[in-house]
Amino acid sequence: MSPIVADGLGLSAFGMSTVFIFLIILIIATTIMSKLVTKFLPEAPAAPAKAAVVPSQGVDPQLLKVLAAAVKEHRSRQK
Repeated sequence: MSPIVADGLGLSAFGMSTVFIFLIILIIATTIMSKLVTKFLPEAPAAPAKAAVVPSQGVDPQLLKVLAAAVKEHRSRQK
């Protein structure tokens, strides 16, 4: 093998091993930080959910007329 190819393979191996080691360190650091956060900052209790507001009556007829006119106007402009 020529020295240039050997140097290229050596440099590639060095670069890939450097990235691999960095990723391992990153995983370890993330795991440690996650454990520290859960230890010192426990999850806040969930707020009770509000009941959904359900209208007791139907939809306002005037509102339906306004919505229908808006849809009709929109469709006429699209053609």
